[in-house]
Amino acid sequence: MIRRQFLALAAAGLFAVSLAGAADAADDFIVVQSTTSTQNSGLFDFMLPKFTDKTGIEVRVVAVGTGQAIKNAANGDGDVLFVHAKPAEEKFVASGEGVSRHDVMYNDFVIVGPPSDPAGIAGSKDVVAALSRIAGSEAPFASRGDDSGTNKAELRLWKEAGIDVASASGGWYRETGSGMGATLNTGTGMGAYIMTDRATWIAFGNKGDYAIAVEGDPKLFNQYGIILVNPEKHPNVKAEAGQSFIDWVLSDEGQDVIADYKVDGQQLFFPNARPD
Repeated sequence: MIRRQFLALAAAGLFAVSLAGAADAADDFIVVQSTTSTQNSGLFDFMLPKFTDKTGIEVRVVAVGTGQAIKNAANGDGDVLFVHAKPAEEKFVASGEGVSRHDVMYNDFVIVGPPSDPAGIAGSKDVVAALSRIAGSEAPFASRGDDSGTNKAELRLWKEAGIDVASASGGWYRETGSGMGATLNTGTGMGAYIMTDRATWIAFGNKGDYAIAVEGDPKLFNQYGIILVNPEKHPNVKAEAGQSFIDWVLSDEGQDVIADYKVDGQQLFFPNARPD
């Protein structure tokens, strides 16, 4: 009788330990709110397994436009924010939603277009002048229109060109409300110009006869940053694991992984983390 009770208690104890272990394993992940460009370019598929192999921490990515990623993080729906709209990122930290912001890497934006080049902008290195020509000719332009980092940069450039694209919406200016890959598919299908980050363009597999029309303007610089969501404001944030990921991304090892990622021999992102 006593022996049976002992065995039952032992089995119950082992079951409880097993459940606790399973819970710990299931909890050994972080959520990164990020952009479609880091996902669509293939960077995360390349780098995240290396971090997981080193630490045992799985990284689950929510890839949306930067604006939505920031909103998600502000709601506490994530542990780390990894996006590309520096003013919005700094505002996120200043509001207390994030702990601190760090530069991670950069590339640039380009404007791609059809071979017919109806606005006559091919080869231009002045993006504001090119946008003015597109608007003046009312050549079709496909915008993400999704408050992403790319969309924020595009709207800033239209404003600098003195163009009110809101008044042209639905005419020559079309907003897809979609991610970068989907907008490229839509834009190329309608013969429109499109502003895209270079990494997504290089990785994009449906270019057809499209080519880069505008590149090389310093105004097209595209900086990415990384932020730990504030655990004091959002107690569900896995601060230790999230900080481990940030530290790895900013380390020499993480920066080398970013530099090593290439598509067709072309480097897509250029690490520029600054040591503390």
